[in-house]
Amino acid sequence: MCIFCKIVNNEIPSDKVYEDEKMIIIKDINPQAKKHYLMIPKAHFADITEMSKENALLMADCFMKLATMVDELGLEDGFRLVSNKGVNGCQTVPHLHIHILGGEKLDDKMC
Repeated sequence: MCIFCKIVNNEIPSDKVYEDEKMIIIKDINPQAKKHYLMIPKAHFADITEMSKENALLMADCFMKLATMVDELGLEDGFRLVSNKGVNGCQTVPHLHIHILGGEKLDDKMC
């Protein structure tokens, strides 16, 4: 079982800021911005290329919920979403997750 599945199942502690039946949002343990969260679907699939139609609808619901939480998360002035895929994309956990970065002016370059 991957580390994110263990976090979803409460086997590993995390700093959760939101949870529902479809996803959790946690604070990243190695923040790359003033505000850095991870949006993690509870369904396990490795990355965006393994997404089924059902999982795409799940992610649509997750993004729609995120849109309602912008002020609550301190992201009202803007944010960046990042999904890494594979070794060259710097994906370290093989469970789709979306990095949400904001809370400050981000670098113009993508890193």
